[in-house]
Amino acid sequence: MKRFSFPAVRAFSSTELIVIVSLFVALFSNSAFFTSAAKIYDLDAQNILFLLSAFARITAVFIIMLSVVCHGVFVKPFLIAFLLLSSLIAYFMNQYGAIIDFRMIENVLETNAAEVRDLISFPLVRYVAILGVLPSLFIYHVELRRPARRAEGISRLKLAGASIFVMVTVSLAFSAQYASSFRMQRGLWAQVNPTHAIYSVGKLARIAIKSTSYPALIVGADAKIPERDTDRELVIMIVGESVRADHFSLNGYERETNPLLSREKVVNFPDFWSCATTTAQSVPCIFSHYTRKEFDRRKAKAADNALDILSRAGVSVLWRDNNSSSKGVADRVTYESFQSPETNTVCNPECRDEGMLVGLQKYIDERPAGDILVVLHQMGNHGPAYYKRYPAAFEKFKPVCKTSDMGACSKQEIVNAYDNTVLYTDYFLSKIIKLLKQNDNAFETAMLYVGDHGESLGENGLYLHALPYFLAPDAQKHVPAVMWFGKNFDKENLAKIDETRKKRLSQDNVFSTLLGLFEIRSAAYDPKMDILGDSATETW
Repeated sequence: MKRFSFPAVRAFSSTELIVIVSLFVALFSNSAFFTSAAKIYDLDAQNILFLLSAFARITAVFIIMLSVVCHGVFVKPFLIAFLLLSSLIAYFMNQYGAIIDFRMIENVLETNAAEVRDLISFPLVRYVAILGVLPSLFIYHVELRRPARRAEGISRLKLAGASIFVMVTVSLAFSAQYASSFRMQRGLWAQVNPTHAIYSVGKLARIAIKSTSYPALIVGADAKIPERDTDRELVIMIVGESVRADHFSLNGYERETNPLLSREKVVNFPDFWSCATTTAQSVPCIFSHYTRKEFDRRKAKAADNALDILSRAGVSVLWRDNNSSSKGVADRVTYESFQSPETNTVCNPECRDEGMLVGLQKYIDERPAGDILVVLHQMGNHGPAYYKRYPAAFEKFKPVCKTSDMGACSKQEIVNAYDNTVLYTDYFLSKIIKLLKQNDNAFETAMLYVGDHGESLGENGLYLHALPYFLAPDAQKHVPAVMWFGKNFDKENLAKIDETRKKRLSQDNVFSTLLGLFEIRSAAYDPKMDILGDSATETW
């Protein structure tokens, strides 16, 4: 058998390879940028010239970047890394409409193996093979001509000078368009691949270094349960995953995705909004005393959250997780993972959210005194493999997309699979209400369900979530929120809830609402942010 080898080609200098790779990536791995630009600008002669100048400018930036790092033995490794990285980013930008900013990178770093497997598909392999592996093989096999160091240095200076000249020339020639574009179309320039991702890695590193300077902040040091509160509270809070409000029939969705909840006396909040578009940001934000505008994950991690305050006040706090993790929220309370058959007894084959309820009554019974808060972090609607997120009995809406490759499915098939996951969440929440009813005689019981962020399902070519907040559509920010109260719950706290639930509320309200549910008194508690408070006001 003959061994495959590339046809013989002439030797290339490192300068020539840098130009070739820069042109290739600018032309073939930046289709998302140019497609978006073509939608923004009318393709008249002037704008076509502007887009051509953008191509020249992007190529020049790549040449300058690579000229700085590609020296000696590092020429081929850096060029290959550049090709592979850009091919991977091109796939996610073209397939899902993703923008690779520092929050997305942070989310990726916290993704577990199961989530990674769901993202692997034939189109991903094809993108990386064609845009990454094949040109990398060319770079690897081509003979690298090595001129004298002085000659190579002069060649690099000429190349850098020419690239700077191109950048300056096109910027001056289209100065008005660039000035307007940089100011008004930030999302467009965030699609330049892979420079924005590389910049975002640097930004994330700077944030991580800066975060080490945040001192520990004790919040609610004065928190306590009043002596007059002799009734025991049992609250189960559920943090949903990738669920959008407009796919809850409780919010008017035409499909009956909440048949069981609609039979219960739940309080639905139709105008509820997330503080972020990723789990890594939104989950810590939900439990933080910082509002969305103030929130910084590193700053929040150094501060006590709602669970810390409740635990310090004497509440038994348990976090059960069927998602990737608590994102640091439950670091100082009891934490249990239910992502494995070793701990989750309801797996077929994926471990189901309802498995988090197994043994929960035993946990409650083992605590004969004091209040109890249980937080259940769902796998919920985690995409793109929605079809894996529910048992077969919940496949009501058909046909469904049964692959992670959304490009292989119709929009309706994707929506069908997604709605089936909402139907399963409805069942999960109904089981929680049933459990709470069983404990009504011993506790004041309540349930609080809040989605962490929403999800795009193909609208305007966008899928999944994690777009920068200022660019994200409402589908990624408008989330469901539902509460249920047992027969013994203090009716005074519910006096104004019918009026409050119609207001525009958000995850900013959760911190004080949790403290209010347990009647915690503290300077950290803000009655205006408590959904059950007498003076609850709209947020944002």
